[in-house]
Amino acid sequence: MVYVPIFKKNVSLHNRIFFIMDKATFFQLLSQEVSSYKSFLETDDNEWIVKGFIDVNKTVYTITCDTKVVSKIIEIILIPKLNRFAESNGLTLELPSAQNYYPDLTFKDSEGHLFAVDFKTSYYTADNRVNGLTLGSYWGYFRNRNTRMNMDYPYAAYQSHTVIGILYSQNPNISEKKSFSIDELSEIDSVIQDFKFFVQPKWKIALDRPGSGNTRNIGGATDVDVLINGKGPFSGLGEEVFDDYWMNYFNKVDAKMSGIETPNYNNLRTYKEYLNRQQSLFSKFEE
Repeated sequence: MVYVPIFKKNVSLHNRIFFIMDKATFFQLLSQEVSSYKSFLETDDNEWIVKGFIDVNKTVYTITCDTKVVSKIIEIILIPKLNRFAESNGLTLELPSAQNYYPDLTFKDSEGHLFAVDFKTSYYTADNRVNGLTLGSYWGYFRNRNTRMNMDYPYAAYQSHTVIGILYSQNPNISEKKSFSIDELSEIDSVIQDFKFFVQPKWKIALDRPGSGNTRNIGGATDVDVLINGKGPFSGLGEEVFDDYWMNYFNKVDAKMSGIETPNYNNLRTYKEYLNRQQSLFSKFEE
């Protein structure tokens, strides 16, 4: 038997030890694991280890800079490592049963406690800014937390909701018109480079506005330091404020369809004003 003391609790059954995880320990372990991923994904000159894809004739084709393509390839590379991470820490890793299900990864301990992890990628637009990222829907499963809407488990069943963030710079000089032989591998430029990784609870890097246009997605910070250090606008307010804000957030279209006519708030300043109005109304019942 092996005993690992960093876990919250251990239970012995038939000479086997099962570890029960808490969210603080899970976050610590995942952060330690992800800290090694930069060196894993980069060559010595800070380029991505992926140069293209190869066919049976050993012809190598360059990869597009399209963020969806890049993100999916990174996920495919990292999932086996995260599976080994799970196994070495008494967890099992489950992938979603359907495309576009939340989350990307579900970690489960021996008692069935669940931890949600989502991959989020973005590229630099300036020295300390990224193009932006979204943090999942504030509709559907986020509000109906005890149902399985586009999820294998209810949102409320998870102990925590964590983001593995992957930031990188794009190489503007890549041409998709060329192909290479496998012997020319060293001559192929990578489409991305200069990785930065971070692990943060979703609520700590969330903004108080949607991610794009009229979509029902929670917007994420675009400042690199905010993302890496988890210093978004909700970070000093707490997860309960984040949940309440986004569970009751309405864009103009949804407000009208719901009979509210106009949204009660659209940022943290007007949210505070809204709460003060509600408190004023409740206080009248106490008079």
